[in-house]
Amino acid sequence: MPYQFNRGAHLGSLVTGRPPAIGRKGAVTSPHYLATLAGYDLMKKGGHAVDAAIAINAVLCVVYPHMAGIGGDLFALVWDNPRSAIRALNGSGAACGRATRRFYGENGHSSIPSRGPLSAITVPGAVDAWHSLHAEYGKLPWKELFAPAIDYAQNGFPVTFKLSRFLHRFQDEISRHGEAARMLLPGGTPAKPGDMMRLPDLGLSLQQIAEQGAEVFYQGELARTITGKLEQAGGLMRLDDFQAHRSTWEPTISTTYRGYEIHQTQPNTQGIAALMILNYLERFDLSEVGDQSAEYYHLMAEAAKLAFTYRDRWVTDPKHLDIPIKELLSKDYVEEVLKHLDMNKAGDREKHREQLPHIGVNRDTVYMAAVDDEGNAVSLIQSIYHEFGSMYIPEGTGILLQNRGSFFALDQHHPNTLEPGKKTFHTIIPAMALKDGKPFMLYGSMGGEGQPQTQAALITRVIDFGYNIQQAIEAPRWLYGRTWGAATDSFKLEARVASSVLEMLQTKGHLAEFTVDWSEEMGHAQGIVFDRKQGALSAGADPRGDGLALSW
Repeated sequence: MPYQFNRGAHLGSLVTGRPPAIGRKGAVTSPHYLATLAGYDLMKKGGHAVDAAIAINAVLCVVYPHMAGIGGDLFALVWDNPRSAIRALNGSGAACGRATRRFYGENGHSSIPSRGPLSAITVPGAVDAWHSLHAEYGKLPWKELFAPAIDYAQNGFPVTFKLSRFLHRFQDEISRHGEAARMLLPGGTPAKPGDMMRLPDLGLSLQQIAEQGAEVFYQGELARTITGKLEQAGGLMRLDDFQAHRSTWEPTISTTYRGYEIHQTQPNTQGIAALMILNYLERFDLSEVGDQSAEYYHLMAEAAKLAFTYRDRWVTDPKHLDIPIKELLSKDYVEEVLKHLDMNKAGDREKHREQLPHIGVNRDTVYMAAVDDEGNAVSLIQSIYHEFGSMYIPEGTGILLQNRGSFFALDQHHPNTLEPGKKTFHTIIPAMALKDGKPFMLYGSMGGEGQPQTQAALITRVIDFGYNIQQAIEAPRWLYGRTWGAATDSFKLEARVASSVLEMLQTKGHLAEFTVDWSEEMGHAQGIVFDRKQGALSAGADPRGDGLALSW
């Protein structure tokens, strides 16, 4: 037989729209084909996986301006093969010194605005994170990593159908922000698929970073321009906020799942929720449950509800709250928590907040992965938060600043309450699974609350059901809860799921509904799997995006 699956696999996942990319020497994957090709080219020149990841990310900042940008944050997991060690990099920025609850209250705000200068209150961390990665591991000259991105920004890149759709969807909102409208809506109308788009101001900013290093962004001309324009527009960030920013190398957090080590980044990310979900799923025999069954989707949603209840209670900047990470990830708590999971009935997230055992003591994103010929690997995720971030661009820079700080709460008793110098809760999480102390799988996705759920889909479909990475990515997905800015407890499933499954979920009490067959709401997932027995790498990219996976 040409296909080998584990018990419980769904036969509908046999055939995919594209095959996994399989090779021996290296692999790259991202949500845009031009970015993937940039990483591939640098790797073929002898670059480290980190070099490829930076080049991929820089191109995404140009060709996917609704999802990525040098005005945003990133997190990365790096497998250092010579040391047989996994490291995490926190490249998120803190709230600026002038961003206080009092300021917003005195200016008539009950919450932090989601757009405009007052939403851009956290220092962008991506550029310094690139510097930290390259300083530690880079093999190629820094300047060379940005050549593809600069070329696309200055000379043009083809607009994809998906980017065009976002430009049309947000046309009215973009048009209310002068510099964003000038850059993204030239002539006042959104670009059509196939049109060539040029972003010359962004190209100039990238060229400055390429020639002068990250210092120009945090200490030099770019920093002065960004903060000066922000101040003129009534924004709160100043030069001293940029000058104080540093990325930090941190230990990972981890759990085990059926003999695999699963690693995530620490809070202030929601990586802990992804690990808790796997702790809960591990207690079920998924081969009996069966992929794409009503029971499978029900179990996934219920596990997410339980994990999100604890996440919402605890995840923020650990410097501002003593987060009981060890206790939250303890296998000892699993049985007590699972007493509140009913396989026949949808749980109530509000009641979970009251009833779960007490432990004492989200939106547009790009994910990419790279493995080089020396076995080094990078799992990296980057975001400007909402579509097109804050929509504020300091004039002349082409840089869309993130609005990640708008996720802070103004309630002083909320765990993620706004404080100057504090890092906000981040939904973005890169993941890495190890087997026998070596990388087994790099994986991740965009999509707010969907990220831990999509990661659970990829892990269970590869480990439990035996799918290859492309099959795991293409199989129908679901989304419980909030994403794309909507606060809802609805349970969305791609319309490729059987109607009988939807009906059964509704009888269990879920607010279940179909979305389109290949919904972007489900995120753009990418992944790379290591086959140690065959000595091969298998890479996959999500057809819900414009991605490409390559291996050689």
